[in-house]
Amino acid sequence: MTTAFAPYDLGRVRLANRIVMAPMTRSRAYGPGQSPTDLTATYYAQRASAGLIVTEGTQPSAIGQGYPDTPGIHSAEQIASWRKVTDAVHAEGGAIFLQLMHTGRIGHPSLTGLTPVAPSAVKAAGQVYTQDGPQEFVTPRELTQAEVAETIADFAAAARNAIEAGFDGVELHGANGYLIHQFLAPNSNQRTDAWGGSPERRIRFAVETAKAVAEAIGPDRVGFLMSPGNPYNDIDESDRPDVEATYTALVDALAPLGLAYLHQMEAAGVRDLLVRLRKAWPTTFVLNPFTGTEPTGPDALDLIEDGTADLIAYGALFIANPDLPARLATGVPFNTPDRATSFGGDHRGYTDYPTLG
Repeated sequence: MTTAFAPYDLGRVRLANRIVMAPMTRSRAYGPGQSPTDLTATYYAQRASAGLIVTEGTQPSAIGQGYPDTPGIHSAEQIASWRKVTDAVHAEGGAIFLQLMHTGRIGHPSLTGLTPVAPSAVKAAGQVYTQDGPQEFVTPRELTQAEVAETIADFAAAARNAIEAGFDGVELHGANGYLIHQFLAPNSNQRTDAWGGSPERRIRFAVETAKAVAEAIGPDRVGFLMSPGNPYNDIDESDRPDVEATYTALVDALAPLGLAYLHQMEAAGVRDLLVRLRKAWPTTFVLNPFTGTEPTGPDALDLIEDGTADLIAYGALFIANPDLPARLATGVPFNTPDRATSFGGDHRGYTDYPTLG
């Protein structure tokens, strides 16, 4: 697998290999004002042998928070704390992008004191974990036209803050049923104005956000994550013709912006669409392949060799294997993630997994 382990140029950054640490929420932002801690810096620095690290989802504004103890990038305290993380990763020779994640209707007033916002006042089915335990999702407040523009501006400001904090770039979270995805999906976006209705109008928020962020920090510092057909967080993209029309229009609109990469989290049964979108994308294509319930394994690197993707993103295995690229290269067995310590807690299940050394 020489290609997967060869250096790769991504925008302004030279990556050591084509293996990406996927963004994963860990809910350990215990610093002042929802800031990362010194332990966060250790966690990411341990994994700096990844060609690219994409951080856990980070809220661009206070109202964008959907889970306990997730970090933000909208205050001076947060910027300063993230700077310790980027310095630690760069000292180990790594590259790191910050994922900007506004959770939209996925959240609860007990977390922020604010009613979640969304494209439409449509409640998601299910529950969200809070500091008081699981609670039912609430009906969100529909964003006004002015608030849509303000939210886009929040993303751009957060991207500028990320560069100030030393990040090599940002990734826009347009997947998994969060705000950008809520605009894309017809069941969560029931607007009748310029931001909803046809696929061309439902993609507008994603495209305008990407444009604003690209203008703020440069398009070669911006990635975009999407997950066509993913039902997570009560998204309904079961109408296959609509999904194909929506995501074809989205990729066609994003392509001229010159973004650093497009990142697809693959859902079940969309490989044919994935291949078409990959062919239409002009720059780097990152893939987190669908594997059912199993973590992405070494065989996924074949997708680089056959041209399906340029970079492969690994999630769960990076939690338990800080030195994952070395293990993939040598065939050494993997540590098993401790699921009980995935969210919240201390160093256990976070920075104490053994390396080959």
